[in-house]
Amino acid sequence: MTDDSFVQKGAAAKLDVPFEGEPQDFYFLLLKKATMLPVAAAIEPLRIANQVTNTRLYRWFVMTEDGEPIRCSNGMMITPDMPLRPLPADSLGFVCAGVEPQSTAGEATLNWLRRESRFGRSIGGICTGAFALAQAGLIKDQKFTLHWENQPGFIERFPRLTPSANTFEVSGPLMTCGGGNAATDLMLSLIEARHGKQLAIIVADMCLHARSGGQAAPQKSNFAVAIGSRNQRLLNALQLMQEAIEEPLQIGDLCARLDISRRQLERLFARYLNQSPMHVYCDMRLSHAFALMNETSMSVTEIALASGFNSTTHFSRQFKRKFGASPHFFRKGWS
Repeated sequence: MTDDSFVQKGAAAKLDVPFEGEPQDFYFLLLKKATMLPVAAAIEPLRIANQVTNTRLYRWFVMTEDGEPIRCSNGMMITPDMPLRPLPADSLGFVCAGVEPQSTAGEATLNWLRRESRFGRSIGGICTGAFALAQAGLIKDQKFTLHWENQPGFIERFPRLTPSANTFEVSGPLMTCGGGNAATDLMLSLIEARHGKQLAIIVADMCLHARSGGQAAPQKSNFAVAIGSRNQRLLNALQLMQEAIEEPLQIGDLCARLDISRRQLERLFARYLNQSPMHVYCDMRLSHAFALMNETSMSVTEIALASGFNSTTHFSRQFKRKFGASPHFFRKGWS
């Protein structure tokens, strides 16, 4: 990365931002199978901030553990600027992970994270980078997040740590985001904190990015959006189901909590979802099981129990109904 590449010409009108001093440096450590979308979504706002101010506000560098190119989850190769190195003061470091995050951070990466944290550096995780942060012991009682798809596997691996459902989290020197365009939201918040809201808005506009609404914005569409209904009793039922995966509620208990009869509940689900409550609940638990199958080394029996199935045979039959193949077949295909 040459200095000239940090400030590029653009057609947008120049924004005057009072600035004195050195640019802030961002270091992105890419792990094997990192997801490219959030990496680009993190770097581009920094480039655009420089472009629209015609000032070197930021510099960014890509690292890999050994300085060699790595292959991203989409198969593309990225050549880094450097191997792991100590972070300068006032710089920020981010671990960028993707698929199979539980096995892509080597000892050199974990030791680097611990060392930089001891020196008081601000460290972050992008997409599934929180796995490496947790492995290194950097997550204690801070708020943090990672991509929603990987949260069930993370919780099984680190049962004492609970990620938030938010798009991103900034908790002191720890910064995490859920991947995808959430990386842009995180960077916009950092730009705003350092150089003001006006610049953050202009950068968002240049990215054609509608800001999520801040740190508390959820990663996933809520149930109302997903099912196209705002019926509060139905939404409450779905929420209760989602919160009781490992130890499923009986339909009678669900009705008691909602203060409706079983017939009323069945009519609600038939009207809005064209399915029975039991079928919807079962599919929720199977989706949870699928995530654990993909993200953990848990046995099929352990996954069945963690997803609320007391019988492995029943679990396997239902899994095949939903996904077209048995759990053992999926495991064999991924090994």
